[in-house]
Amino acid sequence: MHLLLLVLLVISSTKMLGQKNMKTTSESMPMLSFNYGFYTPGGDLKNRFGNNSAIGSLFQYKTKSNFVFGAEGTFFFGRNVKENHVLDQLASPDGEVFDKSSQPSAIIFFERGFTLSASVGKIFPVFGPNPNSGILLRVGGGFMQHKIRIEHQNNRIPQLENDYIKGYDRLTNGPMLNQFVGYMLMSNNKFANFYLGVEAIEGFTKSRRGYNYDTRMPDTANRLDLMYGVKAGICILFYKRTSTEYYIR
Repeated sequence: MHLLLLVLLVISSTKMLGQKNMKTTSESMPMLSFNYGFYTPGGDLKNRFGNNSAIGSLFQYKTKSNFVFGAEGTFFFGRNVKENHVLDQLASPDGEVFDKSSQPSAIIFFERGFTLSASVGKIFPVFGPNPNSGILLRVGGGFMQHKIRIEHQNNRIPQLENDYIKGYDRLTNGPMLNQFVGYMLMSNNKFANFYLGVEAIEGFTKSRRGYNYDTRMPDTANRLDLMYGVKAGICILFYKRTSTEYYIR
């Protein structure tokens, strides 16, 4: 329902936005974007996970001088879990983990995580169709969290139920920094608005579980979790027509 309302607002605002001359004027405006990224891990993160994908949403405000201020939330995920030995002590000599009925259970490992961040950046209109487009540099900071998601579908394994699973999931979080370098396009006809570039993320994290059941000891080490990748997003622009009204494009 909310998506349908957003589409209707975009369609209904087409005629209202014709007065803006994007070709010659740098405009101030809020922007909402939806993005996708593909990342390769580094640092301590590469010992736990492989490549991952990320989807997110970024709200930014662009000034007439092309500074951009934003707040972003991103969810990242993957199926390449390298640290998949956490259940070895529960497995039989053949590597099977059995449920309450003494039936072998299919165990699946996933990477799950998210970031929350605020950022500041600037668009340099060195080339592009108008002064609102160009090279985009952005830096930010915030919070990173990740863990191993362990699924055992259609089975009941007492050692992995309720709070017991927390002893194996490696929940980790802490502060983070991120940097983005790319290109932002805001077309003259206001229909094609997007950005594309590369991003680096540095997480200064620690384990948040008091005790790991498989190692039989707490994990107190400081971690440096790195992610490098390509990121692209499409933008919805909110143009200001009067001092009190905004329209979507």
